[in-house]
Amino acid sequence: MIDLIGFGAKGWGSALLMAALMTVLVTLAALLVGAVLGALVASAKLHHSWLLRLLGDTYTTVFRGVPELLVIYLFYYGGSALVSSVGGLFGASGFISMPAFLVGALAVGVVSGAYQAEVYRGAFQAVSRSELEAAKAIGMPVLLRFRRIIAPQVLRFALPGLGGVWQISLKDSALISVTGLVELMRASRVAAASTGEFVLFFMTGCALYLVMTGLSNLVFSRAELRVGRTFRRS
Repeated sequence: MIDLIGFGAKGWGSALLMAALMTVLVTLAALLVGAVLGALVASAKLHHSWLLRLLGDTYTTVFRGVPELLVIYLFYYGGSALVSSVGGLFGASGFISMPAFLVGALAVGVVSGAYQAEVYRGAFQAVSRSELEAAKAIGMPVLLRFRRIIAPQVLRFALPGLGGVWQISLKDSALISVTGLVELMRASRVAAASTGEFVLFFMTGCALYLVMTGLSNLVFSRAELRVGRTFRRS
């Protein structure tokens, strides 16, 4: 068993570590995609326009209610069908599949954006109204108001929620294996099928997920402490 999970000629250790790195990378990409979408959706949900609020509510309701695996399938097969159709216009034939990493980052990012939108919306509502009114009263421009008052406090209030969203996206990345991306779940399954040691490799994959989760908790806890130093405790 030690030889199988080691780094020797018969070991799968290097493949599992590379797959774990791929899991982290696709989760980071998804979190960035979700951050952009979440910020836009949160702005729409806080806007005075009923149409924008309706669009924001529809987005969060749909992508928090639909299974993540279904979203991945829609992005992969729908995107591949679209690319194949466009390719056919230029003389290409056959099925053109979408890049697995791109599909995974977009699909998980869209779902992550729905959760991040609610995190940002709640964080903005926690910002003191008196500070915003005081900034308006002294004539502070909108961008300066955002940079000095809104953004720092929204980041502070949103960090705990973003930590939870990161953990959700980290686990959702296991579903991307259906597109062929060799992340930790797929590498564990390939190693288990190749050696017949299913319990060993699935337990190893579980241990690696727990290591990534523990390190993520440590990073977000340190970030919360660092950001909290600039705010006076109530």
